[in-house]
Amino acid sequence: MTTPMRKQYLEIKRRYPDAIVLFRLGDFYETFDEDAKVVSQVCDIVLTSRPVTKKQRVPLAGVPHHAVDGYIAKLINAGYKVAIADQVGHEPVKGLMAREVTRVITPGTIVEPGLLEEKRNNYLASLVVDDNQAGLAYIDITTGEFATTQLEGADAAHEAVQELARLQPAECLVPEESVCEGGVGELNGALVTHFTPYDDWRWEPSNGRRALLDHFGVTTLQGYGCDALPLAISAAGVIVQYLGETQKAALDHLDSLSTYSISEYMTLDAATRRNLELTQTIRGRRAKGSLLGVLDLTVTPMGGRLLHRWLNQPLLDVEALNRRLDLVAALHGRGPLRAELTELLKGLRDLERLGNRVVQGVIGPRELLTLGESLRRVPRLAKVLDTLTEEESVWAELRGQLDPCQEVAELIEQAIDEESPATLGTEGVIASGFSSELDSITLSARDAKEWVAGLQARERERTGIKSLKVGYNKVFGYYLEVTRSHLDKVPEDYIRKQTLVNSERFITPELKEYESLILNAQERTVELETAIYRQVCQQVGGQSGRVLSTARALARADVYLALAEVAVRNRYVRPVLSEEEDIEIVAGRHPVVELTQREEPFVPNDLRLSAGEGQILVLTGPNMSGKSTYLRQVALIVLMAQMGSFVPADEARIAVVDRIFTRIGAQDEISAGQSTFMVEMVETANILHHATDRSLLILDEIGRGTSTYDGISIAWAVVEYIHNHPRLRAKTLFATHYHELTELADLLPRVRNYNVAVAEDGDRVVFLRKIVPGGADRSYGIHVAGLAGLPRVVIRRAEEILEELERGASRVPGRLGQDTQAQQLLLFRTVSHPVLEQLKELDLTTMTPLEALNTLYRLQQDLQPDENQG
Repeated sequence: MTTPMRKQYLEIKRRYPDAIVLFRLGDFYETFDEDAKVVSQVCDIVLTSRPVTKKQRVPLAGVPHHAVDGYIAKLINAGYKVAIADQVGHEPVKGLMAREVTRVITPGTIVEPGLLEEKRNNYLASLVVDDNQAGLAYIDITTGEFATTQLEGADAAHEAVQELARLQPAECLVPEESVCEGGVGELNGALVTHFTPYDDWRWEPSNGRRALLDHFGVTTLQGYGCDALPLAISAAGVIVQYLGETQKAALDHLDSLSTYSISEYMTLDAATRRNLELTQTIRGRRAKGSLLGVLDLTVTPMGGRLLHRWLNQPLLDVEALNRRLDLVAALHGRGPLRAELTELLKGLRDLERLGNRVVQGVIGPRELLTLGESLRRVPRLAKVLDTLTEEESVWAELRGQLDPCQEVAELIEQAIDEESPATLGTEGVIASGFSSELDSITLSARDAKEWVAGLQARERERTGIKSLKVGYNKVFGYYLEVTRSHLDKVPEDYIRKQTLVNSERFITPELKEYESLILNAQERTVELETAIYRQVCQQVGGQSGRVLSTARALARADVYLALAEVAVRNRYVRPVLSEEEDIEIVAGRHPVVELTQREEPFVPNDLRLSAGEGQILVLTGPNMSGKSTYLRQVALIVLMAQMGSFVPADEARIAVVDRIFTRIGAQDEISAGQSTFMVEMVETANILHHATDRSLLILDEIGRGTSTYDGISIAWAVVEYIHNHPRLRAKTLFATHYHELTELADLLPRVRNYNVAVAEDGDRVVFLRKIVPGGADRSYGIHVAGLAGLPRVVIRRAEEILEELERGASRVPGRLGQDTQAQQLLLFRTVSHPVLEQLKELDLTTMTPLEALNTLYRLQQDLQPDENQG
């Protein structure tokens, strides 16, 4: 027969079949059946078994309740959903404690500080695609950030993937149907670690609208800006429904929804984010070595998260960018002020997440104290900013948003004992003097404890038994212990309670009264403290809007301070932003390389890109000479300017770009069946399809993954397309080893040639790292191969082969020395043909359209092969 506890577990598991159920039993969370096998494997703990009937045992794996967070983290990282089944109530019913699922934890609904990165948002996203529309929403339940957007047009699905790549959500909800049809595979480039299928009926716009209206308690969504965006409503409504099932507490503080448009921000696809190493390095995936690693001098978690968002979402609005730059500039020349603000901000904890934990009812007493201590620093920060706003009015608005929430800070200080335990349920949470009832109970218990503490001395003196002891255990409570040799001295009012081998244990009526008083006082103290604590949290939570507003203002102050500090340290200048077409950088530097390169001084370089003249710069030069660094530094300088940062240059005039695209480096996608060259072509195709005349393209070695002539042909055609296509004409940096491409500058009016200067001294080659006008005539690849450590015999043989090839002896190394004439690509050598000669002689300025068509037809016929030729 199945035990009652087993029945209870099976009922909970039936309601949460797709989750690992952690079932609270005493001091452990236990898992059973298949869940136990998963937990054992993922968490590396011993798998045991437990009897559930006389003849049946089931797999069992348990973890201590005090260490459960670490095990939950492992399960979540492995992609599992976790349901926490806790004991509820204080007394068992028919011998069994009631248990209910109090939380369902998924990757996107984590709130435990120990499971979260301080300076990264933990987003839960939702995405629905319907023909030429897509709806996307996201939320961070730890900060309250909730936003939605609707994408339109033939590229809606593609743009949604790029937006997911920006957000990098921990979890993304998608319609169940799209999973069944394999649609999630198309989202692999979005850098999402976990997709969660959700019932298709949930995605109906009418269901989403109803969920949002009910949650916000409104009759229209016009105030949220999404009333006429059905897919945006659907995506946001699904998040509300999902949280209602998994994190009901998170909904309590969800009081706003913002609707945004991706057209307000620069577009950065996943490949560009990776190639530019914006937030993490390609190798190692660490922040150190990335642009974020250079810029992030923030000292608060909320400031770090905001900087991360700005870096991933550069602006297009020149006015808004200049406001950011004004705020940074106001701090730039004020070293002592920056130092003072930094020290004050360092003492702040994560007000944003702490404020939300209060509302969700999961904040611990010490965390609440931390919240109060941080709020008490705000007036001091405000006072420092007052001195700044007297001279720099741009800071006045942000200063005005710093609400010290004084009554909140005072309430926490008065209510919570400064030596409070970390968790609720232990005495000592509430400060003395806050509750007269609690103080009365505490005083009575203290008196009783003092009476018991003095009992041993008093009884020894009264009875003359010097070895008499007063003790306590959970079974018998307080007792008086007398050894057998002194039993004749035991007073008549002693009541025998327990007989041991060498002693007897006694109680007295008076001792039992004090014991009852102490134990009841402990229980009542914990009960009353819990009630008072929750009431305090409710009062603090009622002011959470003010706390969050202050937290976000502090985050912005932290970011402006960090950008000013990094600008001073690294000699950055304020960029001049405009809606014009030119980008001009004087003595630009790579923000990361200049700090990490210690062997030699970093060589700055200039740039001028103009849609009217130098639209495309073809950059040639040796390997390892600095071409890729130059390309990336241009992209990073433009991006930094459009996030509101000063830039590493002597001067910078930046025409705002709507997109930055990069095609850099070799990378394959074996799992997708794509070679390095295929990935290169897919990324290039994406660029050509989605770039505009306001975009910045960074293209490095297009066509190198195939044969030389195929590669040259593709690279040539790509440059022509960018130059000639009326929609495109994007500003482009095009680095290549194909020296033949330098001929394009003679054929296309907006193409310019540049190369990386090299100095040769005999066999010695020095890379000068300087970008100069003109094309390079050699790649020096063999020289670089020697620097890399290839065997000397290989280097010598390569030099021989190169010499033969350059003389045109052969294209096949095995046939060197023969007189076979090397074939050259027709495009790059002088040829003579009757049709070409006729084309040269045509006067197009005097021909009518009809004459031109007739002439083209005749020339075409002349080029047709003679059908009668054998």
